[in-house]
Amino acid sequence: GSHDSFSYWVDEKSPVGPDQATAIKRLARISLVKKIMKKWSVTQNLTFKEQLESGIRYFDLRVSSKPGEIGQEIYFIHGLFGIKVWDGLKEINTFLEQHPKEVIFLDFNHFYAMDDNHHYFLINRIRSAFGSKLCSVECVEYVTLQYMWEKKYQVLIFYHYPLCQEYPFLWPGNKMPAPWANTTNVHKLLQFLETTLEERSRYGTFHVSQAILTPRVRTIARNLIRGLKNTLVHRNLPMILNWVKAQKPGVKGVNIITSDFVELVDFAATVIALNDLLLEEDESAT
Repeated sequence: GSHDSFSYWVDEKSPVGPDQATAIKRLARISLVKKIMKKWSVTQNLTFKEQLESGIRYFDLRVSSKPGEIGQEIYFIHGLFGIKVWDGLKEINTFLEQHPKEVIFLDFNHFYAMDDNHHYFLINRIRSAFGSKLCSVECVEYVTLQYMWEKKYQVLIFYHYPLCQEYPFLWPGNKMPAPWANTTNVHKLLQFLETTLEERSRYGTFHVSQAILTPRVRTIARNLIRGLKNTLVHRNLPMILNWVKAQKPGVKGVNIITSDFVELVDFAATVIALNDLLLEEDESAT
């Protein structure tokens, strides 16, 4: 999976998003501030299509309306506004049309400046984009690839908002826990990932290991121009990847792992290769 999957493009010309503090919104009236914000808001370089082609199958999505804009259009957001959600959904659906056996997870986990009408608008967009590809909520343990192929399902939507109960194709957010370390220290991050795996629910949910470092205000202040990639990601990704390589998938192990800048190391291929360990287990059992 990728973290803030949509953030490969953010709009410096748009207002600062409603996910930011008032003080930042005031500061952002200075044009240089938005340029700096962009360096810290962008956590991916690849478009949805490029991420899909490189093996990413779980997408971490934050969305917002644009306050003051007429209509109910919804955009991706991370400090600054990204592309329209509709455009992203269409791009993903095009890939699915071309690859009918591929399955993806879309995790809508943060909503800003949205009332119920905005949610109805977005949910209708999701339904319009994917139609019969949407997998209805089911016991997690039943959802194998075989099950998805038989039903011709390709998309699982996780929707962290109460309206999900009104739609059979919206999985509640509690089916996709994604504990967050909120640290700049790679050793603390890896300890957190280990601890949360031990505490992982054995049945009934998926699980996201967020292998990401989060800048503090102080981190940003000291490294304004360098940005997230040069300050935190480049230096620590090799150690994070070594942790990934040491994991085992399955009931007590990892399930979905997310990272920033997924193309900087062999991230997707490394995660996907963990599945071979399950195949080896099956073979030794038989």
